Amino acid sequence: MSKPSILVARAIFPEVLQSLAQVFEVESNQADEVWSAAELTRRMQGKVGALTTGSERIDAMLLQANPQLKMVANMAVGFNNFDVPAMTAAGVLASNTPDVLTETTADFGFALLMATARRITESEHFLRAGHWTKWSYDMFAGAEVHGATIGILGMGRIGQGIARRAAHGFGMNVTYNNRSRLSADLEAECKARYVTKEELLKTADHVMLVVPYSAESHHTIGAPELALMKRTATLVNIARGGIVDDAALAKALAAGQIAAAGLDVFEGEPKVHPELLKVSNVVLTPHIASSTVKTRRAMAQLAADNLVAYFTKGQALTPLNTLNGAAA
Repeated sequence: MSKPSILVARAIFPEVLQSLAQVFEVESNQADEVWSAAELTRRMQGKVGALTTGSERIDAMLLQANPQLKMVANMAVGFNNFDVPAMTAAGVLASNTPDVLTETTADFGFALLMATARRITESEHFLRAGHWTKWSYDMFAGAEVHGATIGILGMGRIGQGIARRAAHGFGMNVTYNNRSRLSADLEAECKARYVTKEELLKTADHVMLVVPYSAESHHTIGAPELALMKRTATLVNIARGGIVDDAALAKALAAGQIAAAGLDVFEGEPKVHPELLKVSNVVLTPHIASSTVKTRRAMAQLAADNLVAYFTKGQALTPLNTLNGAAA
């Protein structure tokens, strides 16, 4: 009996590929080419399953061209590259990789906050350029983190992880805004207080974005929201590109409307808005919040395990949609 055929759309850990090869006929992409939509559609021909990353768009056009496709496992917790309603309509299961990256991403969110508040990138560039000739009392004086107020937009698993670090590790006052309020027990655990989005933006010393991307959350932070923030405030985005209007943010940073920003995600990434590259008061990282070897391996393995579980047992471990009226 022949093995079902799957596509692994980007390079992943060789040992994960080996585990998949025990169950599937695998076409891999260890050269790590980023395929066009047309090439991805062509590569999907004859495949019943696929392992993707955030760079592969699964939409109605691809699904129509590949009616044999049954499941796509995303190696990410975010899934804005999936048209989930179209996948459900086509009878294609979608899955993601929640939980395994929560703590690592929260760690990075806090690292990016610290780098932004304390002007680490800006000062390193100054040093490397040979400009440091003496100590001075106000050289790269940044913002306090310990004891300051952090406002978290999006209070899912990662937001809660950041809140715990902020409250318990740095004695910060934690405010948050979310689509739904946390339970009283979770609020107590995170030492977090629910506020309106407007109050959060007006009162926070540091604003942290951990909002899932959707049409509704597009440009959650734009010119009007930036205008509400303190001139001394920082903004950190570890959510998704498109949550922030990058052009408006670049203008606000250049004008000193807010003190600084830290960005791990961008609109249209891997392209970065050229105006963001011109301002010094921004820390830029290339979408690496979950990037530790342990966590990225766990993400790849969970995506692989979702495929194996679905095709051997009929049920994925972390599905995003429901097929035929039953949990898939």
